[in-house]
Amino acid sequence: MTTQMIPNTPLAEGETVLVSFRADRATYVRSNTWMAVLAMAGGMLILYALGNAFVWTGAIGGLAAVAVRGFYMMSEELSVRWDLTNQRLLGPMDRVIRLGEIKKLNTLGTMVQVVTSTGDKHLIKYQVDKDETIRQITAAQLGGQV
Repeated sequence: MTTQMIPNTPLAEGETVLVSFRADRATYVRSNTWMAVLAMAGGMLILYALGNAFVWTGAIGGLAAVAVRGFYMMSEELSVRWDLTNQRLLGPMDRVIRLGEIKKLNTLGTMVQVVTSTGDKHLIKYQVDKDETIRQITAAQLGGQV
């Protein structure tokens, strides 16, 4: 596992990890499948609009592009972990967000977007249950049980 893709920020005194959020393989595959479907339709639509007689090649191109990207990125995306502590949200590549700095939690497909009070945005990607992820972060902000 790539050490940069997991939190390596030391815990502060009295800080404990409540829960970890990891990318889910099945959710990753499902998300990439939908992306491929959209890319295939988009490629065909563009070729049709251009008057190309071989519209079907747009589907092949869209599928190939997403499949190559999905295969290439899978190991990195699935190695990502975010740790929720009683004080902070710790992410990959030394991302640290104090719970009090979290202004908003949004959903984008299978991802949870964390927006800070300074406007920084972070994605917790490929969550099986994005609503549960939001619930747990909100509970930690309020000092309750996760």
